[in-house]
Amino acid sequence: MVRTLCWRFLAICFVAIGMVGVVVPGLPTVPFLLVAAWAGTRGWPALEQWLLEHPRYGEPIVQWRQHRAISRRAKCAASTMMLISITIITLSGAPTAVKIAVPLMLCVTLLWLWNRPEPVKPLVDKPQA
Repeated sequence: MVRTLCWRFLAICFVAIGMVGVVVPGLPTVPFLLVAAWAGTRGWPALEQWLLEHPRYGEPIVQWRQHRAISRRAKCAASTMMLISITIITLSGAPTAVKIAVPLMLCVTLLWLWNRPEPVKPLVDKPQA
C-alpha cells in the first residue's frame, strides 16, 4: 500500500510539473508526462491510461514508448531553448567552468536528441472517387 502511494505521489508530482510547462515558456511538458506515465504503470494504471489517451500529449508518449521517437517540432523547440540557454549563460556572470560545462552538456544532449527517430506518420486511407 505504501509503495503504491509513493508511485502515485511521484506520478502526481510529475503531472503537476508537466502542467506548469504548459504555461511556462521553456519548460517542457512531455518529458515530465513520460515520467508520470512510467510511475503510473507501477502505481496508478488509470492515470497512465488517461495520459496515453490524452488528445494532445498521448501520442508523443506512445511514440516514445514504442519507437523512442521524438517529433521534429519537439526537437526544434528543444534546440531553440537550448540555444537561448547557452546565449544567456555565455552573456551572464557565471563562472567560466559553468560557461564551458553547460554548453558542452547541451551540445551532447542535442546530438542525442537529433539522433532519435521521428514518429512514423500513419498511412491514411483515402476514399476512392
